[in-house]
Amino acid sequence: MEVLVTGIAGFIGMSVAERLLARGDSVVGIDNVNDYYTVQLKRDRLARLAQLGGDRFRFIEVDFANIAALDHMLAPEKFDRIIHLGAQAGVRYSIENPHAYVQSNLVGHVNLLEIARHRGSSHFVYASSSSVYGGNETLPFSVADRVDHPLSLYAATKKADELMSETYAHLFRLPQTGLRFFTVYGPWGRPDMAMWIFTRKILAGEPIEVFNHGDMRRDFTYIDDIVSGIVACLDNPPPDDGQPKAGGSTKPHRLYNIGNHRSERLMDLIAIIESECGRTAEKIMLPMQAGDVKETFADIDAIQQDLGYQPSTRIDVGVPRFVAWYKSYHGID
Repeated sequence: MEVLVTGIAGFIGMSVAERLLARGDSVVGIDNVNDYYTVQLKRDRLARLAQLGGDRFRFIEVDFANIAALDHMLAPEKFDRIIHLGAQAGVRYSIENPHAYVQSNLVGHVNLLEIARHRGSSHFVYASSSSVYGGNETLPFSVADRVDHPLSLYAATKKADELMSETYAHLFRLPQTGLRFFTVYGPWGRPDMAMWIFTRKILAGEPIEVFNHGDMRRDFTYIDDIVSGIVACLDNPPPDDGQPKAGGSTKPHRLYNIGNHRSERLMDLIAIIESECGRTAEKIMLPMQAGDVKETFADIDAIQQDLGYQPSTRIDVGVPRFVAWYKSYHGID
């Protein structure tokens, strides 16, 4: 199989490409390698893929929000299916820099839909987010729930992406699957995420900021489980049969939650990191941040029933793996 993966230098993009290459697929990866966080980490991920994939991996540095450049750079490439993971990430940063989210998450999404349409792609898999559930107080979050009240611009852009995809499924019968990711973590993760920040600061003996005074819960999902879900979706495009699908569409468009189906206490996560780092963190207790939510919890019944998705990595297994990788990557004994 020949697959286009956007956001290839990102955490999930690299991890998915790694799995595809390992099973023998060919991957064309695109990324603009921006400086939202350290560029060296992104370059290191790309080097890892180049070593693994050899001539079955090709990287193109391009901004997919620029349709002229995107069309030009992809013109000679061959691919059938698309995994669109590239986006401007981060709930809190969307409050500070909204225009970046409009360009990447809205304009970029339409551009990739157009690429998929004109290429006649057999499946377009794209990243949504658990952030679309906003202040939803019904737990666990289900793809059948209404998601009309986002708490951040990031969440609003992801909801808009789902709506645009539904339109393309209707107008052009483009098979699509949207994936609402729940707090992904693991080796090669993102420096702006709590797991990385806590680990870095605890190892350095610096205080950590704990929001909502620690009274928060998250459905932390290990990267290997996330990748298994993405690849299962990629291999099983939704049929254009007029029947209702996960998320409610009768078009060839499904929506799935991909989570661990466990809502974990933030303070339990911190305790595991402390144990793995061998020291207790100095904690600065702070109120809830704007745009944030107190708890997330994924209902994964739909993807379990349709594709047999079964996450298996608890945080007491996954977090030590991340901390061990972090120490190794940074040369910390």
